[in-house]
Amino acid sequence: MKTIAIAAGGDSSEFEISVKSAGEVGKILSARYMVYIIIIRGTSWYWEDQKGRYHNIDKNYFTLTHNDQRIKFDGVFIAIHGTPGENGLLQGYFDMMGIPYTSCDAFCSALTFNKQACKLFLKEYGIIMANAVLIRKGDTLDTANLISQTGLPCFVKPNDSGSSFGVTKVKKKEELLSAIDIAFKESNEVLIEAFMNGREVACGVVKTKSKTIVLPVTEIISKNEFFDYEAKYTPGRSDEITPADMPLAVTNEVQRISEFIYNLLGCKGIVRVDFIVIGEKPYFIEINTIPGMTEESLVPKEAAAAGISLEELYSMAVENMFV
Repeated sequence: MKTIAIAAGGDSSEFEISVKSAGEVGKILSARYMVYIIIIRGTSWYWEDQKGRYHNIDKNYFTLTHNDQRIKFDGVFIAIHGTPGENGLLQGYFDMMGIPYTSCDAFCSALTFNKQACKLFLKEYGIIMANAVLIRKGDTLDTANLISQTGLPCFVKPNDSGSSFGVTKVKKKEELLSAIDIAFKESNEVLIEAFMNGREVACGVVKTKSKTIVLPVTEIISKNEFFDYEAKYTPGRSDEITPADMPLAVTNEVQRISEFIYNLLGCKGIVRVDFIVIGEKPYFIEINTIPGMTEESLVPKEAAAAGISLEELYSMAVENMFV
């Protein structure tokens, strides 16, 4: 039986969500593997046993000692949303250790985590998206100039963060600077993006050496101003319809572009691609290379709609590490 570490936690505002995702994945994978949930936060890396005792990871080898036995891991299921699990840092470490992992490689993770860099890359291949402008801490801000590039309303968001932390929908010029301040609490770079009035959808993709599975499309109807943190993780604050009630041609196009983007970026494992559909055209928003895996998350719901059990889905990602 293979021994699998599930990397959880991280150093971003998504810590709790990551731990919850890891717990869900751990329960399912424990039917097939020896599973250890490894909490990573700053320089503190540890496994907590059933008695509540912490066992530190030896970072020289990514091993832990329990009952005088050194436990080595055959591979790692990365369930950290945000840094260091979604931006390539942890992937680089595991590459140096020679330990396989389930997610995209270091370069792909770093590229996709930087929203603006990812958009610029995809634009070269004809992927359509909203106008956006990037600002950095210390930049001199001309609000009139910024708004002239994106219009109002617009979204202000951290350039490298997830779960809608630090995101504000700005309707008036006077709200822009405070929204930028909120976003800067999550990142040193902020993206100001034109508002797109359409239907928000998401599509999961998982690829192994032998097959590609493009999951059913989900439409997200938020009961809040937009699909913010509360709407994502509070039951009843959004309706998530899977499969989305859209014309077949639109669904097919969302799935086609999702797979195209997956392949363009050289993704690996389970990812989710988000769009706004205007008319019959999907406009790219972002890609999540470590999507949420809680009961409220979109990819598990899409897998269920496709008749794929979570044990099958997660095991597929794990077994692909060893092919």
